[in-house]
Amino acid sequence: MGDAHEKNGPGTGHERPPGVGDTTVEAVGALTEALETVERARGRLFDFHQLTGGADLTLDRAVELLRVAGHAAHADLVEREILGRNVVPGCWTYQLVEAYDSTYYRPFAEVEARVRRDLVGGRRHLYEAEMKEARRTHGHPDHTARP
Repeated sequence: MGDAHEKNGPGTGHERPPGVGDTTVEAVGALTEALETVERARGRLFDFHQLTGGADLTLDRAVELLRVAGHAAHADLVEREILGRNVVPGCWTYQLVEAYDSTYYRPFAEVEARVRRDLVGGRRHLYEAEMKEARRTHGHPDHTARP
């Protein structure tokens, strides 16, 4: 991406620190991209948690309606076998979320931040900022360097 870092200008928060090479910027960008994917996966885990919890709460209505309809044995079956059941041995979904956060997500985010701090002065999205600079049309009102 050459000298694009100089074109971002001082004070943008996206200028490449002196002495940082293209491969370093690309490597840190790939690490951040991987973290962004983990962020998306974490969101899906929260979706899973809330959807499963919502389904479990809806079972209360199903059990009640089965009883009202005269199907007490089936209501008992749903209540005994499914209502409040662990989604994996010993765990409800909130425990999966907590384990993911403490075992994988937080350490990943901390390492990504450390690598960015150590290698590019903590700057975020350098790779994308340089790509923006290389791809924008100078002078076009919708291709400005900064907001």
